[in-house]
Amino acid sequence: MPTLASKATAGVISPAAALRRRHGRRMAAWITGSSLVVSLLALLPLGFVIYIAFVSGWDIIVQLVFRPRVAELLVNTLLLVLISLPLCIVLSVALAWLTERSDLPGRRAWSLLATAPIAVPAFVHSYAWVSLVPSLHGLPGAVLVSVLAYFPFLYLPVAATLRRLDPAIEDVGQSLGLKPVAVFFRVVLPQLRLALCGGSLLIGLHLLAEYGLFAMIRYDTFTTAIFDQFQSSFNGPAANMLAGVLALLCLALLTLEAGARGKARYARVGSGSARQPQIQRLSRVAALICLTLPLSVTLLALGVPLLTLTRWLIAGGSEVWQQEGLLDAVRQTLVLASTGAILITAAAFPVAWLSIRSPGRFNRLLESCNYITSSLPGIVVALALVTVTIKVARPIYQTAITVLLAYLLMFLPRALVSLRAGIAQAPVELENIARSLGRSPAQALWYVTLRLAAPGAAAGAALVFLAITNELTATLLLAPSGTRTLATGFWAMTSEIDYAAAAPYALIMVLLSLPLTALLYHQSRRTAGR
Repeated sequence: MPTLASKATAGVISPAAALRRRHGRRMAAWITGSSLVVSLLALLPLGFVIYIAFVSGWDIIVQLVFRPRVAELLVNTLLLVLISLPLCIVLSVALAWLTERSDLPGRRAWSLLATAPIAVPAFVHSYAWVSLVPSLHGLPGAVLVSVLAYFPFLYLPVAATLRRLDPAIEDVGQSLGLKPVAVFFRVVLPQLRLALCGGSLLIGLHLLAEYGLFAMIRYDTFTTAIFDQFQSSFNGPAANMLAGVLALLCLALLTLEAGARGKARYARVGSGSARQPQIQRLSRVAALICLTLPLSVTLLALGVPLLTLTRWLIAGGSEVWQQEGLLDAVRQTLVLASTGAILITAAAFPVAWLSIRSPGRFNRLLESCNYITSSLPGIVVALALVTVTIKVARPIYQTAITVLLAYLLMFLPRALVSLRAGIAQAPVELENIARSLGRSPAQALWYVTLRLAAPGAAAGAALVFLAITNELTATLLLAPSGTRTLATGFWAMTSEIDYAAAAPYALIMVLLSLPLTALLYHQSRRTAGR
């Protein structure tokens, strides 16, 4: 029987426990406040588009938007997307089937080579083709280079999905009398819908946001027009209106992708484990014919850039490695990329922590703000920061702070996705045990959760680092005078038609991007259980 003293103290909390509770509430308040600040900052570009439309008024909108030049840019952009995306889909599905579902000779090597073009920045692809074929320009050139530069973003999810598909559903189709071709189109292809929609969205957003590739190939899109308008005459209203139309196109693409995904179920339900997919045996003649596809893609997507870089490096000799701005560009790129990776990963942590530890409706809304904003082109983000800093925060206009803020708005989701996975693998029960042993909530978070989430944080930081290394448009518009990164240094050299001097910049960017390619490839295979 409990004594009277024990009954009297049963509901009393010890001072240490009360202190830990206060610290816990204070830490939760700090994390929520930080997440709110980061998410509100993420809404800045979208708010800028709405604000510009509001203050300009309908008359100005009609004057600047409804004119022949905008119609021409709209047609150019839509043609580019409508032609490039189907070609990427067909190419990616064909390559994925050959490397995952057939006994194509060397299929593992071809799978890696199909991913490798990601290591070459899109504007380096364009540089390689323009210097090799100077007459290549306009829509055909833009489509060719776009497909070769961006198809791996579709190939990776499609190949991973083909690895995971349970062949039992294909067996059902065959048992109903369907031929192999009919099984593929009526059974397998519908199961690829999520991968195709996600990859197509990513490629579409890249096509809308890309500047360097299309400027070099001399094909006008909204992004090239906005940049030229801003650089030539600093015409704020015209550039801002074009940015608004471009933002609407991106949001329309997001809406179309959400609708195309549908609500069908793609998970396997049933007893037992899924079997490995059946490998299609190719005859010797069929194998030789099929080999022409991955071989041709590899030669065009990797051979041309490597051949061009080698050609210009040999032509330039040792002098191109001794040019004055190269080492400074490497140093400034590493400083910006390292600083940005650390800051962005730290800023993503409170959002990631709330999404895992407290997945309520409000916290999901805060998280989604960052994904929506990251879908906007870098030039829209840059114009928003130019306008805001000039009107509200002039002391940070054209400073490293503004550049890092742009990187934060553009690349935070890359760190957020990896951090979420890392925190999800750190059970909250371990934090509770640490607290019960006398650790404060902050100490439990530091010594337990952060240590377990460190691999995810490192992967996210690496993705951000490499994204900053290859970023061009926002850096060109926002960087302080005298700033030269590898991307802007490369662009300066190619603008002067000094392709030999540009080659070292391009090669270093490719070498820095190779770890990202390896990470994406191995992550894709690990996700699919291979």
